[in-house]
Amino acid sequence: MAPQHKRAGVRRLALGAAAVAASAALASGPVAGVGVARAADPRAPAPSPTTPVATPSALAPPAVPLPSAPAPATTAVAGGEAPAFGVFLKSDARGVARMPLFSHWLGGAELRAGHTYLPGHRWRDIQGSADFLKVWAHWRNKKADRMLVLNVPMQERNEEGVSDGEVRRLLRQGAAGEFDHHFRVLAERLVELKVPDTIIVLGWEMNGTTYTHRCGPDPEAWKKYWNRIVTTMRSVPGQKFRFDFTPSRGVDAVPWTKCYPGDDTVDIIGMDSYDQPAGMSFEQQVKEPYGLQHHVDFAKAHGKPISYPEWGLFRNGDNAEYMRSMLAWMEEHKPLYNTLTDYCPHGVWQCGANPRSSHLYRSALFGRTDQATPPLTPTPKPTPPSTPPPPADCTPLDLGSWVEEWLGGKLCLRFDWW
Repeated sequence: MAPQHKRAGVRRLALGAAAVAASAALASGPVAGVGVARAADPRAPAPSPTTPVATPSALAPPAVPLPSAPAPATTAVAGGEAPAFGVFLKSDARGVARMPLFSHWLGGAELRAGHTYLPGHRWRDIQGSADFLKVWAHWRNKKADRMLVLNVPMQERNEEGVSDGEVRRLLRQGAAGEFDHHFRVLAERLVELKVPDTIIVLGWEMNGTTYTHRCGPDPEAWKKYWNRIVTTMRSVPGQKFRFDFTPSRGVDAVPWTKCYPGDDTVDIIGMDSYDQPAGMSFEQQVKEPYGLQHHVDFAKAHGKPISYPEWGLFRNGDNAEYMRSMLAWMEEHKPLYNTLTDYCPHGVWQCGANPRSSHLYRSALFGRTDQATPPLTPTPKPTPPSTPPPPADCTPLDLGSWVEEWLGGKLCLRFDWW
């Protein structure tokens, strides 16, 4: 889905009294009464290496009260290993810092999939700076069974509204090998960082209109370009990459099957699936052309595992029935991994606007490990962890867009801080 629809929740950063008055400085530790409501695309990394990163305690989101209406969800794993799951919390080091807090909120549930995105502004971003990737590589290598999932754009200026004619020209350049060296650099850096088994979600949501790496202007050139990138990255000694072909659910601009580059260069067939459009039931999301059922059937016909790199709430608000149904769908079809997109309007932890869905998600996955559970066994109702409450009566401060981008979001101030 288009990233402009993805917005984040709330976290606290430290601010001294004088700095609040001046709206110009940010301290290093949390201070009660000051918060940040992130408005920028949370998948974008920090604007510069000197941008402050809050401590884990400062990053903890508000504890959402658990309503009594929805009953605890059930889990059903028909033998074998439970699917690996994770969550997208932020692209840069803050995403890694929040993962143990999310796990704590889920009663210590194991997050085996760590998901991030390379920015697509310029080629140097797509080549993957060591500073950006290092913290994710460190997380991945702390446990042998973890997965690093990395979304990789196929073109620079990836969200700049490039015309179809220009996209067509760029795709043909890529198909001719003009951009191979950028992806070789990325592959070499991932191997050097000891994450040669990274799952590469290459050119995601190619069936839409948002990205410069979209398929629609020239599907044949797109497929040739995908194959060149995969061949280039696989040529790097020591690599064990798996390439995940991930369209958005439904027809979108073009049927995603028209963009499928072939079994030789695809290892996983994914799908980004949000609760949209407005009024569409989960059953319709399953049965629609190029929907969830088509995805499962297509992957089976091609002998590939499935994945859900992005999923979550969207156009239908706090829809607990969608959350229940999507969790049950994944239990039934056992994707290799899934990662929930966790910020407003999609999320359940950083977004306080979805309490019913939050309660259901948390009930279903509380304390979960890779051990299979008996079919249809209710998960015990979770006990809220001891996460400190957020500041109350927090009033947003308008500091201007450039300051907010530097800080990572809007500031808000409680007036009882003194």
